[in-house]
Amino acid sequence: MLGLDSKDFKLLLIVAALTMLAPFILNPFPEGSGMAQFNAGYPDLMQRFVIFGIFAIGFNILFGLTGYLSFGHAAFLGVGSYGAMWMMKLFSLNVLPAIAVGIIVSGIFALAVGYVSLRRSGIYFSILTLAFAQMSYALAYSVLTPLTGGETGLQIKSTDNPLLSTIPEGEIGRASLFGLDMRASYEMNAGDWLFTFNAGYYIAALIMLLAFYLSIRIFRSPFGTMLRAVKSNQTRMYYTGLNARPYTLAAFVISGMYAGLAGGLLVAMDTQVGPERMFWTASGEVVLMTILGGAGTLIGPVLGSGVIKYMENILSKINKDILHEWFAFLPDGLEDFIVAIVYPFVGKGWHLTLGLIFMAVVIFLPGGLVQGGQKIARLFRGKKASEDSDEKSTQSTPAE
Repeated sequence: MLGLDSKDFKLLLIVAALTMLAPFILNPFPEGSGMAQFNAGYPDLMQRFVIFGIFAIGFNILFGLTGYLSFGHAAFLGVGSYGAMWMMKLFSLNVLPAIAVGIIVSGIFALAVGYVSLRRSGIYFSILTLAFAQMSYALAYSVLTPLTGGETGLQIKSTDNPLLSTIPEGEIGRASLFGLDMRASYEMNAGDWLFTFNAGYYIAALIMLLAFYLSIRIFRSPFGTMLRAVKSNQTRMYYTGLNARPYTLAAFVISGMYAGLAGGLLVAMDTQVGPERMFWTASGEVVLMTILGGAGTLIGPVLGSGVIKYMENILSKINKDILHEWFAFLPDGLEDFIVAIVYPFVGKGWHLTLGLIFMAVVIFLPGGLVQGGQKIARLFRGKKASEDSDEKSTQSTPAE
């Protein structure tokens, strides 16, 4: 169905179910309880889950299939954001044209960067992409201030008057989809639980599902097979008369367009953009997302982006006061001791926890979280098969 085999179609259905039911899945604890700190079902964070999932899916098409590691992919995220922002400031507050411009601008920029960078491979390619990203950041931060807003960034102002939007004088326009405000939300109370359904999140989630479906088609296509051949042995490809460069350039541009899509969605959900979106740490983050989830797998980058964004937004907010509330049942001396041990791994120290998790994954699960899930599934299947065989062996045969 939809051009997918049964396995891929089931995977698409699983991702669709997870995204559509996210407000319930991400709010497992009742409001007001001590564990409500771990709830992540609020619109801003859910939007970041799916948007950075798109970013990681696109990066995985380049890195996971071809093996080319880009350290400058955040440049395309930033360029797409700026393109989308100017589209909204000048033309329309409808998010679809803004997202389309973000994709196109990022694709053109990726074509230029890829044409130069792909003349080299390995660490030289990675350094070239990092150099382009840092140059882009420097241009956005200081040189191109009239276009980028410099350090303060760009946002929609009350003085903006988009060509196809009518905004009352003195009011600040809001991003919308044919009149539907991206910030529109509906809250549902169910006992002690509060579930929020946000229009912007579901629009971003639908776009993420389309992006995920497209990535499956790319992975399973002859083009995807050629990209795997590039990763496997590019020299052998050249000996057989095949030129790998057009394929790697196409993968680079597609990956850049995915980043532009994510950048356009970030602007659509939160109408502002700054140069920090292009900094090298943002590029490193998408590398971590992909490797943590499982490079070269379909769902791995989505899982990796979810884990990192969850830790960044939830784990980082746990302070000493919250820890003291959790361990208040302990004697005072023991409580202070436990808090002193745990605190370096949460709050501002959440990067330490992420680093330890990343080290454990690289050492014990080179295939990322997807490999861990597969091992657990095999373990349960093996246990069930063992139980079935034991049951059959204990059954008595009737006497003849």
